[in-house]
Amino acid sequence: MRILGVILAGGQARRMGGADKALMTLDGRPLLAHAIGRLAPQVATLALSANGDPARFAAFGLPVLADDQPLGPLSGILAGLRHAQATGHDAVLSVPVDCPFLPADLAARLCSASEDGAAPVLAQAGRAHPATALWPVAMTGRLAGFLASGAKPRIMDFAAAQGARTADFPDAAAFANLNTPEDLGAAQGKM
Repeated sequence: MRILGVILAGGQARRMGGADKALMTLDGRPLLAHAIGRLAPQVATLALSANGDPARFAAFGLPVLADDQPLGPLSGILAGLRHAQATGHDAVLSVPVDCPFLPADLAARLCSASEDGAAPVLAQAGRAHPATALWPVAMTGRLAGFLASGAKPRIMDFAAAQGARTADFPDAAAFANLNTPEDLGAAQGKM
């Protein structure tokens, strides 16, 4: 399976005071650099889902995919699916930029849980982590229709309607989101 890794960084980061989370530093490196380091060895290629001026990410050398409509993470996943479809990938592995501790076997476990490759597979460690998921390119049209329908754009709602599966991970800390300055401060020195 040829997988496009999509790092979701299109949010408004309200709990971080509106700062660009992707460029905030953890142990001297931007969160985006940590996400790239974790995800790149697991996928064929990478892209970044982000809105605003893409030039701020030029140093990272990734294609920057903007949302057609900023409706939350599902918009970024849709942009990733469209890019994956255009570039010959079979699936998108989405991860939030603010999860720097993701497992090194994330893609392998999600692929193993994807029996027929027809439904999304969400990471689960104590609870579901729906932004960290494997999305088959075949569902691009269904996701576009879901977002166009005016339905509340919740990942869990869309994933459940598509018969989502889960892949269990033993370490819940691997999926810790750094949503606040306090979270970022507590994570310093743990990389």
